[in-house]
Amino acid sequence: MGDSVNEYTTRLQQQEQEIKSLSAEVDGLKNPQNLSPSPRLEQLRDENAKLKYRLNVLKRSLQEERTVHCGKSMTNILHRLEEIFCEAIRAAYPELEDPPLSVASSQQPRFGEYQCNSAMAIAQILKAKGVKTNPKEIAQTIVQNLSDNEVILKTEIAGPGFINVYLKRPFVSKLMSNLLLNGVHPPPLSKKRVVVDFSSPNIAKEMHVGHLRSTIIGESMSRLFEFLGYDVLRLNHVGDWGTQFGMLIAHLQDKFPDYLTSCPPIGDLQAFYKESKKRFDEEEDFKKRAYKCVVRLQSKEPEFIKAWNLICDVSRKEFQKVYNCLDITLIERGESYYQEMMTKVVKEFDERGLSEMDEGRKIVFVPGQPIPLTIVKSDGGYTYDTSDLAALRQRLFDEKADMIIYVTDSGQGTHFQVVFAAAQLIGWYDPQVTRVEHAGFGVVLGEDKKKFKTRSGDTVRLMDLLDEGLKRCMDKLKEKERDKVLTPEELTKAQRSVAFGCIKYADLSHNRSNDYVFAFDKMLDDRGNTAAYLLYAFTRIRSIVRLANIDEAALKKAAETTEVLVEHEAEWELGKVILRFPEIMQKILDSLMLHTLCDYLYELATTFTDFYDSCYCVEKDRQTGKVVKVNMSRILLCEATAAIMAKCFDILGINPVARM
Repeated sequence: MGDSVNEYTTRLQQQEQEIKSLSAEVDGLKNPQNLSPSPRLEQLRDENAKLKYRLNVLKRSLQEERTVHCGKSMTNILHRLEEIFCEAIRAAYPELEDPPLSVASSQQPRFGEYQCNSAMAIAQILKAKGVKTNPKEIAQTIVQNLSDNEVILKTEIAGPGFINVYLKRPFVSKLMSNLLLNGVHPPPLSKKRVVVDFSSPNIAKEMHVGHLRSTIIGESMSRLFEFLGYDVLRLNHVGDWGTQFGMLIAHLQDKFPDYLTSCPPIGDLQAFYKESKKRFDEEEDFKKRAYKCVVRLQSKEPEFIKAWNLICDVSRKEFQKVYNCLDITLIERGESYYQEMMTKVVKEFDERGLSEMDEGRKIVFVPGQPIPLTIVKSDGGYTYDTSDLAALRQRLFDEKADMIIYVTDSGQGTHFQVVFAAAQLIGWYDPQVTRVEHAGFGVVLGEDKKKFKTRSGDTVRLMDLLDEGLKRCMDKLKEKERDKVLTPEELTKAQRSVAFGCIKYADLSHNRSNDYVFAFDKMLDDRGNTAAYLLYAFTRIRSIVRLANIDEAALKKAAETTEVLVEHEAEWELGKVILRFPEIMQKILDSLMLHTLCDYLYELATTFTDFYDSCYCVEKDRQTGKVVKVNMSRILLCEATAAIMAKCFDILGINPVARM
């Protein structure tokens, strides 16, 4: 170990000395003395550019060495290749200010692991400058300027100028060892403050299937950002203010007149809401009293604030039952939180001359947007537009958010588009600096491809849906006779893991922009791209180590001393899929499309199955069943697969179990 450290230190010192020498030479070339415009001057300029690029190559190489030896982060191979090709292209074409860079994973193994497709775009730029060349020649020039690196085994030029890239197997093996020694850690990213607005049910109404997607998607996005090292604020923007509270408080006063001294036994809040709404629609006196209750609530009279808090608390308890089942963490900041801020928002738009009167209401019309925002109603009240502007402002200025994500149905897309445009118009944020985005999603459909409803036509209560999932999952486990091999505690854990995992995965595995069909039978199928299949696959991988009788200490020692071989084609394929994890994280961060992670997880599980079918990990005596041989390198591949799968499950909010 000491020798390798000494060799590494010597190499670093040599590289740093070369960097110092090149820096001095670059400085010398910056001010060439006594030179008149001539071909020599052009030559010097060209050499100057190439020296700078070589200098950058060495600096990056040095940084890469330090990262591999010292860092715990997983290397993003795609990013590393982008760096390598960026340097080669700049060295080959220093006259191009911002040359196009296109590196992507190869779709077919026979074309290598990655492809650089920049040559065609560069050819177009050169053609526009009057330089005659073809993409194939450009690709050859790029390849000639590739620096020595630890990643690329060889390149091939195919078709009109595609550069196929083949990875070095020792590089993949080294990254695998790094993963096993240090765990699943993302590449280092700058720390950011992220606000995720999701779930958002209405007080006094039960959560229904319409809240399912926002809750599941928002939770998973929050977990992704947290894994990447961001500071995440998970906000539940509940509907806890407005005229409906007048009728609820008036009904509370009638039904439970002693509510101030004795906690009212509101058992079914949905029924309570329906009763008050019926009276509001049918009884004129009740309606008038309801409006007066709203005014007194907004005036913050203690009696009415207490009534409001009682109703909110009953709702929160019901919401929490759902959140406990789905393992959801949220901080509640309802519409009431932003009430005081709305006046300031309206004043700010007025003072900037951005508001105007329109038939008694105050509006903000943003150029280029399809509809105006109404910030004050004709009766002087505020709207959702005012509330969302106030919330956005608070998140930008008080929370100092670098990123704000709203997870609501796609039907609210236009509303948020206009709100964001208004915030930019008034100068609250620059979209080039702060990412403010609406992550919209489609609706949940029944198996008849219509909006998911009960047989009577009512919206499906979310708790009823979760309870049905638990029941069906237990039936499935008993059908497979798992109750005969699992303890009662293990059976309950498996039931909850599969039931709630399947509901989440069915949602997250679909492109969120689209509607999706909710079908329990399909969700609970242990074949195909389902949570049931993946959870079974995960427990099977974990059981391999148990079968080999290897404890955690022995695994850790093996990770330090055993090289992870990727010689067999199935080992090689599995290793490459495992190491694509950082690329997948970056892709989801850019798009906020979580089905990409589900697709990757399924690919990883199926690639592992191919590996396990082709490569023995544990060899047993056929007569006695005793373990006679363990291939430790392959056991480590199993562990690496399980580690990545576990992290994917964690981001998706799925809880795997040891035995199923």
